[in-house]
Amino acid sequence: MHSPITALAGILLVASSAAAQQCTPYTSGIDATKYPTPWTTATSNGVLNTPEFQAVYNGIDWTKVPNLPPKNWTADGAAVTTGYSAADPDCWWTASQCTTPKHPDILADIVACPEPGTWGLTYDDGPNCTNTAFYDFLKQNNQKASMYYIGSNVLDWPNEAKRGYTDGHHINGHTWSHKPMTSLTNQEIVAELYYTTKIIKEVTGVTVLYWRPPYGDIDDRVRAIASQMKLTATIWNRDTDDWNTAVSAAQITANFQNFINEGKNGTWSKSGVIVLEHEIDSRTMGLAMQYYTEIKNAYKHLMPVASCMNITKPYAENIVYPDFATLAGLAPTNNTSTSTTVAASSAAPSPTNTKGTASPGQNSGAVDIVTNWVTGLISISAGLVALVL
Repeated sequence: MHSPITALAGILLVASSAAAQQCTPYTSGIDATKYPTPWTTATSNGVLNTPEFQAVYNGIDWTKVPNLPPKNWTADGAAVTTGYSAADPDCWWTASQCTTPKHPDILADIVACPEPGTWGLTYDDGPNCTNTAFYDFLKQNNQKASMYYIGSNVLDWPNEAKRGYTDGHHINGHTWSHKPMTSLTNQEIVAELYYTTKIIKEVTGVTVLYWRPPYGDIDDRVRAIASQMKLTATIWNRDTDDWNTAVSAAQITANFQNFINEGKNGTWSKSGVIVLEHEIDSRTMGLAMQYYTEIKNAYKHLMPVASCMNITKPYAENIVYPDFATLAGLAPTNNTSTSTTVAASSAAPSPTNTKGTASPGQNSGAVDIVTNWVTGLISISAGLVALVL
């Protein structure tokens, strides 16, 4: 059996020669002045005072948002849980891995694929300017995945983001600047979510309805705000740690192998798994390619979260995405999609949620901001976003 470290070194050697050329900045035609400054909290660049942001912020019913203070995080990125109640009244994932909201009218998190033997394939932190070889690899294997895009990356690398959508991947938001969301103010949370949604819309033409909080950091205040913006959080139940520079290469290899073994030994015979992987750099993308075949052989099904959850409408627009049966090869032949490049079936049921919470993609009684974006608040014209008030 080949050495995983040796194999990865070979992949990185090939990829590194093209990386510098791929990451040369280019002109996109996007008016960056209408967005926050990349890689700063999304309230930067004067956006708070714009009619556009004010319309979105004031459109939220704040009586439905729990009055919780921002959580404390250290300067080096560690959550301060000292003094936080063990009862976890805020459903703070970072403190307890809670994913079932404890307040009403909040969309429940997606955590695992319900279909047995299914690996929900997810990649965070894209689009990366060095992703050509990785996206080529996925395309050659006819493999679709859920991509969680950082708004700043989309602004910096719009062509790479557009390719992700064009290739048929399930596109999601991952905030503007990748900050712990519970550490932010309400205005900052709205801005992080809104401007990520906006830039993805401008570049790809679709309005995402799903997102992933950086580090999994979410509580009921963040969920409530996101819910009113029609955004459902996707977490995970297995973490490869491919992103973690403090974890040894040997441990990351062991993580992948353990998850592969779980697919073989029946651990997921009654349900599925959503695994956290990353598009951060050539190293993490190299790991994804290295273990792809073993993962595919160990699990019955390997697919995007939207498909494993039977979410056929993952965007606000009327675009049909392939359901589980289609990607699993169980659907009748001759199915055609109305808007995607991959065959899709008719609408399927929404994901199961805990009683008392709203279902993804449905109005929980809050202001339907996303619909406003699509039907009037934001229109895409000549490749630019124009505010319609």
